[in-house]
Amino acid sequence: MNVHALLYEAQTALAKSVSVSEAKLEAQLLLQHALGVNRAWLIAHENYALEANTHTAYRAMLKRRLNGEPIAYILGYREFYGLKLKVTPATLIPRPDTETLVEATLNKIPQHEKSRILDLGTGTGAIALAIAKHRPNAHVTATDASQAGLDVAMENAADLNIPNVNFMLSDWFANLGDAKFDVIVSNPPYIEQNDRHLKQGDLRFEPISALTSGIDGLDDIRKIINSAPPHLNPYGCLLLEHGYNQAIAVADLLKQASFVEIETVKDLGGNDRITLGVMRA
Repeated sequence: MNVHALLYEAQTALAKSVSVSEAKLEAQLLLQHALGVNRAWLIAHENYALEANTHTAYRAMLKRRLNGEPIAYILGYREFYGLKLKVTPATLIPRPDTETLVEATLNKIPQHEKSRILDLGTGTGAIALAIAKHRPNAHVTATDASQAGLDVAMENAADLNIPNVNFMLSDWFANLGDAKFDVIVSNPPYIEQNDRHLKQGDLRFEPISALTSGIDGLDDIRKIINSAPPHLNPYGCLLLEHGYNQAIAVADLLKQASFVEIETVKDLGGNDRITLGVMRA
């Protein structure tokens, strides 16, 4: 079977569960991965006949996708903020919404000054590495409670040659001692533990500990907000990603912890996604 026929067959199968445009993209990404080529090659070689072993490998990946497994886990990577990041089932898959968190954080970090940044619950290292790459004068500390997750993040840092990040095994602030930072950022678990979406789509395959946080989804956000003040320099900033319906609750928690200049930032879809506050002097 040639490239054109195989892509058409795969797109038709995938379109039963995703949009036509997504089906086309995913079929191409899987075949590019199987062949080790780029999209331009596929377009130029639509009559190329696949070898038997490549054909078998492609069908195996397609079957995994049709069974609902996230394409990022099948490919082993995800693009995020211009970075190609390794992902595994031990890590949450970086999402476009989180790029809003990176943008908001970069706005709080001077480009040409030294600063100390903390990324809590780093996972693949997506946030920490994006910040470190765009603020080379910053020293970024990235923590995670999962050694498997940290191993992925450290591999990503090495592959991307981003040296200004230090990785640490820590359950939130537990192993940070009395360290202080100018900016603390986190995309913590924030889904309600009984949310029906946990049994749908990609979420079924991702680590539950990276997704849910108590009945209202705010348990970890409470811990971070209440523990952050001793670790922030005067006028330091705390930025948190949260659910589309949690902005008011997160803002109230920040107020209770004596943060000021509290504001909420919307994601590209127009949903409240990031709430931040500044530590009093």
